[in-house]
Amino acid sequence: MTELINILFNPLSNGIMTVLTGLSVVYWFFMFLMGDGVHLFDADADIDLHPTPDVSDVDGSHDMNADGSDHPHHHTDSDTHTEPGFFAKAMDYINVGKVPIMLIVTMFKFIGWVITIVSSLYIDVASWGIKSVLILIPVFIVTFFLMHFLTKPLARMFKNIGYNGEASHDFLGRMGKMRASIEGKKVGSAEFIIQQDPIRLNVVSHNGEKIGYGDDVIIVDESKDKKYYYVTKEITIDNI
Repeated sequence: MTELINILFNPLSNGIMTVLTGLSVVYWFFMFLMGDGVHLFDADADIDLHPTPDVSDVDGSHDMNADGSDHPHHHTDSDTHTEPGFFAKAMDYINVGKVPIMLIVTMFKFIGWVITIVSSLYIDVASWGIKSVLILIPVFIVTFFLMHFLTKPLARMFKNIGYNGEASHDFLGRMGKMRASIEGKKVGSAEFIIQQDPIRLNVVSHNGEKIGYGDDVIIVDESKDKKYYYVTKEITIDNI
């Protein structure tokens, strides 16, 4: 038992990954204990939110169409020319959106933990002292690429059971906070609190105006390819 504990927490890199993986185990344990385990897998698809009325009118783009129907216009120029950023591509590479995010996070930590433990058995990482944490850099890189292949069958499985990620209409009118700066057609990320869980979505400025990191925003539309959302600054007393 002493030897096992020593392997799990020594060197420091092992200890860090053991704690991170342990936190995920505790998280899932409490979720299942509260009866929410199964719900977590389809939470993104089942969210029943009510978008703010007339939210598409924020920039006056909600006009009558030629056939007399009243539908918001999509911005086809941005849909065609906007290039997703590095973060968006990285998330798509490991199938975020096709597989529930909490499952991906748990898998990433578990695989990274296994690789870290195994590497410490073959490499004298303990002699590195506090610098042993540096081994986590290649571990995370290897884990990232492995996740691409390991999540592929999961993505197919969730697709077959009807999981389609976050429903587009569920997010219209949601307010969140920017986690990147965007301007023009640049794709960034914004964080929204859904059922007390933080969810990050790829976003583009609705009018191309500059929106800074930390700014409060509201979702007003979705791209036709459903890869990102259009946001505009939330109107407050401070920015009127």
